Amino acid sequence: MDFSILVDAFEEMEQTSSRLALTDHLVSLLRKTPTNIIDRVVYLIQGKLYPDYEGIELGLAQKLAIQAISLPTGVDINTIEEVYRKTGDLGDTAAEIMKSKGQTTLFAEKITVERVYLTLDKIARLSGKRSQEAKLRLVGSLLSDATARESRYIMKFIMGTLRLGIGDYTVLDALALAFTGNKSNKYTLEVAYNVSSDLGTVAKLLATSGIGSVTKIRITLYKPVRPMLAERVRTPEEAMERMLKDKSAGAEFKLDGERVQIHKGKDRVDLFSRRLEKITAHYPDVSDVVQKLVEANEIILEGEVVAINAQTDEYLPFQELMHRRRKYGIKEAVEEYPVVINLFDVLYFNGEDKTSLTYLQRRKLIEQITAGLKNQKVRVVSQCIVKNIKDIEKFMASAIEHGCEGVMIKQLASTYRAGAREFAWVKLKREYKSDIADTLDLVIVGALYGRGRRVGKYGALLVAVYDSKADMFRSVSKVGTGFTDLHLEQLYKSLEETRVSHKHPRVNAGMQMDVWFEPEIVIEVSASEITLSPSHTAGMNSIREKYGLALRFPKFTGKVRIDKKPEDATTVEELISMYKRQMKAIKVEETKKHQ
Repeated sequence: MDFSILVDAFEEMEQTSSRLALTDHLVSLLRKTPTNIIDRVVYLIQGKLYPDYEGIELGLAQKLAIQAISLPTGVDINTIEEVYRKTGDLGDTAAEIMKSKGQTTLFAEKITVERVYLTLDKIARLSGKRSQEAKLRLVGSLLSDATARESRYIMKFIMGTLRLGIGDYTVLDALALAFTGNKSNKYTLEVAYNVSSDLGTVAKLLATSGIGSVTKIRITLYKPVRPMLAERVRTPEEAMERMLKDKSAGAEFKLDGERVQIHKGKDRVDLFSRRLEKITAHYPDVSDVVQKLVEANEIILEGEVVAINAQTDEYLPFQELMHRRRKYGIKEAVEEYPVVINLFDVLYFNGEDKTSLTYLQRRKLIEQITAGLKNQKVRVVSQCIVKNIKDIEKFMASAIEHGCEGVMIKQLASTYRAGAREFAWVKLKREYKSDIADTLDLVIVGALYGRGRRVGKYGALLVAVYDSKADMFRSVSKVGTGFTDLHLEQLYKSLEETRVSHKHPRVNAGMQMDVWFEPEIVIEVSASEITLSPSHTAGMNSIREKYGLALRFPKFTGKVRIDKKPEDATTVEELISMYKRQMKAIKVEETKKHQ
């Protein structure tokens, strides 16, 4: 397949700010793609070579990339750096340099998608001595034969700066339309994706063998299952209501840590984050102890890694885990920042899918598997069966005393539904008596430049909630307080990597920003209340015509939720539900005052 076909599609996608148009362009591209490489094309359009859980990155340094542009063009590095300072993107830089030089090779070999993919794959897998020289030659060989347009996207792949705005659900929509002609078949594809976390495999099976083959995808060891998520509730009363009037429910400590999925085979343990990224290297102590102590040939467990005070055994805040997010000095980090793993679910055991078992059955299985554990590094999360509101309040008090965020409450008969967020599980945090039931996890989508001491940084960030039905991010607030100078510096660096030239196609905001970002970074925000807003688009027309919902006195809590994908952020539905509960509580208070 000519790489120019991919380039044509990418250029069209970059020019659109409409998600529907983006999907149409993607459908057209998928129909042109040979079925034998459709998995590779699906990865490439998301700026990847493989699913996230493979953990394979190109890892080409900026200086080396600039040398790679210089090699086939003959343009000196200083000139390339000067162009780069103007464009801010090495893909755009490569295109501009190539335009000025023209085709650098007289008998250029044709650039195909297969050649680009295989070359990038070789670059990603090179390591050790002289690997940098080999990478330089490989990139140079591509650029030597590429046109200016092709060079632009080759370098964007290499530097991880491809910003097409194509999310997982957009791909699923496009696959359903391209190969079944019916968007409603997206649900079947989504189920397969939820248990495989691999859009490329789903696409390949669909394109080559039809939708029937996709239904045969099953949970597999070392391929993370997309996690089941909980809805939030404000009070113990609402929690019991949501348990479908069951006489009892399972309550567990809600820990302030990082959710992990543990895949253990006979001689290997891998850990995956909530974002489906392999994070085994960050927690070698956890993988070692699971390998030694958990007796199972094959098992997939879910748990929460929590930082602890080694002297008192008390739980520490989530931010302490950030010290583990490093490439070097892992051994020192393990010693300085100890953690424990608290297990709370089992999805797979010795070749059998356990997600169809009830919550009680899965809990019993975990207890059986861990019955002989005497090591405090691996624990089963504290749990009790609650039958009424007083039971929940008592268990909540115990959770808070142990340094937890609150409690999770789960329907006893609930099965594990991969990728679902529903009221079979609910979370009740310690803030349930405040004006807003909980902090919100919001996605940064834009920013205004700062003034005064914030010159050169961002003064306020535009944040959004996620609309799962439309696969869009809708604005809810501008946040400018709660940031330290260090926060601003770190966020500025991270946000610059997600910067886009115009409002992202998946962002819905009715106001102008100085800068727009790809919806990628999730931060935790607190607020005094939720109000109606004619400016913000979250929940537009849901409460009052031509009004959305916004936050009053929003404040950054200090937490950047690197463990969460943007699609895991607070949803529009949650925000609307929180607003309605808030207004109901206000009415109750007003009634009491007038009695």
